[in-house]
Amino acid sequence: MQTSLARLLLLVLLLNACADPPADHTRVTPSGTPAPAQTVALTASVTPTQLAVSSPDPTISPTPVRTIEALTHTPTPTRPASHQIANIYGERQAYPLSCESRAAVDWAAYYGFTILEAEFQFNLPFSDNPDLGFVGVTTGVWGQVPPYDYGVHAAPVAELLRAYGVPAAAVKQFDLDSLKNLIAQDHPVLTWVIGNVEGGVPYVYTDSQGNQVTVAAYEHVVIVYGYDDSDDTLIYMNNGKHYRTPSSVFDNSWSVLERMAIYYDESGLP
Repeated sequence: MQTSLARLLLLVLLLNACADPPADHTRVTPSGTPAPAQTVALTASVTPTQLAVSSPDPTISPTPVRTIEALTHTPTPTRPASHQIANIYGERQAYPLSCESRAAVDWAAYYGFTILEAEFQFNLPFSDNPDLGFVGVTTGVWGQVPPYDYGVHAAPVAELLRAYGVPAAAVKQFDLDSLKNLIAQDHPVLTWVIGNVEGGVPYVYTDSQGNQVTVAAYEHVVIVYGYDDSDDTLIYMNNGKHYRTPSSVFDNSWSVLERMAIYYDESGLP
């Protein structure tokens, strides 16, 4: 008799366990698998042959880099309140430290020039000064500063683009207004920032020849191709992915490396 009673109690407990939850709990049926947060992968999926770093040539002097006062592009007096350039496409960089080459060939492709990232990268000059050439090796660790594996600044990239026939001009101390004027004329702009448009700390580095240059850890290059004054944002592409960020956030990151940029300018061609 006791055994039968115990079995009956166990059955009642099991039935209660399978009942609906109390009224203050609501079951949620997932509508789908959440999409992962968008991230930028800057680790190479391809391991190239490591490049040897050549000794800087003491006879080489930096290519002159324009300042905002020397720009010759025509301002847009009736610039629209917002503009986004169409047909901006890109790929993820092939090597850990080839962001400049990847962004440069994507930018050139917008103007109809087809250049391989690896070819462009291997044609850059080498130096221990990023204003003169590429510092380090493409397979190095991202986030260092010269003389360790680092990357390259705007002037050598613009010079190589011109060698390919692409009208490119390098500039420092650019500003948001000039940037938007170019975008309004359907000219995207290569910009040197920190990481995926994050804050950073500038560092004055002295190269082996005594030249000083401002550098920063996690130096990176993105293509800015849109703006919207209604919410004060900019639109840019980073490794083939597209982002929108407040102009102030972008400018804070851009200012670390002296607001370096490359823009379309036919006056620099031979």
